[in-house]
Amino acid sequence: EVQLVESGGDSVQPGGSLRLSCAASGFIFRHYSMSWIRQAPGKGPEWVSSINRISSSTSYADSVKGRFTISRDNAENTLYLQMNSLKPEDTAVYYCAREPNPYYYIPASIPSRGYWGQGTQVTVSA
Repeated sequence: EVQLVESGGDSVQPGGSLRLSCAASGFIFRHYSMSWIRQAPGKGPEWVSSINRISSSTSYADSVKGRFTISRDNAENTLYLQMNSLKPEDTAVYYCAREPNPYYYIPASIPSRGYWGQGTQVTVSA
């Protein structure tokens, strides 16, 4: 069973930073590309960033490019999202998500919810 558990969400002021983590279990983590998805209140899911299984390729939505950094530690089965220069429009629930198929890397795709974690809330306000 795929298990993804996010942590690190918090309330911060504009310009602040947060580091999100996602602990993965129930599958061979190093075989799958991973993504971060976010969903703001009243809006649909938005793809944020993806990383391939060996960290040789990353992709970012234009809205976060230059401010967010995705990374992973395959030895620790953990995905990260470093978020800097946070803006109020970054307020959302952030989910980590697994690519459904091993060895595939499809940036900007949003897997079905069965491959998401439970999410962690990020709130950016003054």
